[in-house]
Amino acid sequence: MSETITNKRPVVVIGAGFGGLAAAIRLRAMGHRVLVLEAGSQIGGRARVFREDGFTFDAGPTVITAPYLFDELFEAVGRNRKDYFDLAPVDPFYRVRFDGGQTFDYVGDEERLLAQIEAFEPRDVDGYRKLVKRAQEIFEVGYVGLADAPFTRMTDMLRIVPDLVSLGAYRSVHGLVASHIRDERLRQVLTFQPLLIGGNPFRTPGIYLLIHWLERKWGVHFAMGGTTAIISALAKLLDELGVEIRTNSPVSRLEVEGSKVKAVVLEDGTRIAADLVVANADPSTVYTKLIAPENRSKHTDGSIARKKQSMSLFVGYFGTKQKFEDIAHHTILLGPRYRELLEDIFERKVLADDFSLYLHRPTCTDPSLAPPGHDAFYVLSPVPNQLSKLDWSKLADGYMDRIVGFLDKEVMPGVKDSMVTRLSVDPRYFEGELRSYAGAAFGPEPRLTQSAYFRYHNVSEDVGGLYFVGAGTHPGAGVPGVLCSAKVLERVFPQPERAVAIRSVAQPAAAHP
Repeated sequence: MSETITNKRPVVVIGAGFGGLAAAIRLRAMGHRVLVLEAGSQIGGRARVFREDGFTFDAGPTVITAPYLFDELFEAVGRNRKDYFDLAPVDPFYRVRFDGGQTFDYVGDEERLLAQIEAFEPRDVDGYRKLVKRAQEIFEVGYVGLADAPFTRMTDMLRIVPDLVSLGAYRSVHGLVASHIRDERLRQVLTFQPLLIGGNPFRTPGIYLLIHWLERKWGVHFAMGGTTAIISALAKLLDELGVEIRTNSPVSRLEVEGSKVKAVVLEDGTRIAADLVVANADPSTVYTKLIAPENRSKHTDGSIARKKQSMSLFVGYFGTKQKFEDIAHHTILLGPRYRELLEDIFERKVLADDFSLYLHRPTCTDPSLAPPGHDAFYVLSPVPNQLSKLDWSKLADGYMDRIVGFLDKEVMPGVKDSMVTRLSVDPRYFEGELRSYAGAAFGPEPRLTQSAYFRYHNVSEDVGGLYFVGAGTHPGAGVPGVLCSAKVLERVFPQPERAVAIRSVAQPAAAHP
């Protein structure tokens, strides 16, 4: 870009989640001075950490795919990611357990995958081969070509429509899979992935089938030390680069003058002059809570209220005094209903009597996350967002008891008596502590009409100098999507007039004036 700015003021990044930290590194690589503001007492956003009774629990993301995106971040400033944290491959990627106990190991090796498919439905072997070819083609269009491309004009969207139509990517993920796969159980194995980014596979467009090939291409990984080890590594890198991160610094509003951002004002009244702001925060919340209505012509309260928000989550964390060696690192526990349960969560917004769960056992790969001889777990249940008006102050404890009871009876006999610590979060946490509109765990739901150009833009249309990264903006939720949103900045963000040199590792961090 030809636009330049002076370096009298640092770029202010609001939010120290994956998106904000990645944005700070990329902006620093461009030569900008950067200041990161984090509302909470610790960094990480959804990827923060809970430590309890000797156990380490990643609060949010646990699945790392497309690890090259982290390599790129470190390479952008002359570093090697492997010097900061280690990644271990996970096999199987996921163990899928159906209601009744039958299992399917979703793996990267095609021979093992096809052998399992044949055992379920021999006719689906050929169907899967055709489906995975389609997933590769969609990946080339939807990820390689578009994941870090800005969608700021309608023409950006129109130029990809012919490819999406020819690939059938306008159909739902489930519809696309069902056109190739006969067995209903295999359809579930191949369509649950949109739930990991806040989407209903019966409404998420088929372009998100690219997730299947992304996992097959680069594998599924886990960060040794937990996802929090990645957050710590990014913080260390930013410190080496001279970037200050201020925690306990919640933003109350953006000061706008003449349709341009002028300052960031904290809840304690501190005013930080700023010409450029990058928000790693839910755009729905930023527009409705931080920007006065008179400064918004496109993103009015009414237009935002009409958006379809993703579901929320109930997440229980627990540690056991014994090890459950037969539990895989990642397990998807499917309930007796699939489409109907998703309708309850996304559309009817009722708390169903049944549930499907994601069970995470990080100590399967890294025993250091629990005391010797112990196991650490987290169990996640998709639930309606706060538009449901459910009273979680009355529901949370009982819901956790129901989940533990199910695990004890069906999956992990003896787990209830083995628990030595437990805690949980629910939609109140996402709405309150994480400041997510309506308690939606992933921002706007990834429907066709809320993807690409139709998702929140990385460049604000209402306020000059305001940019967005994170799950709520293009390209969407999930760790790869969030990291790619930071890559988009390199295409749309102004270049500094006088670039600030990146310091060597040996130099001490300098405080920003």
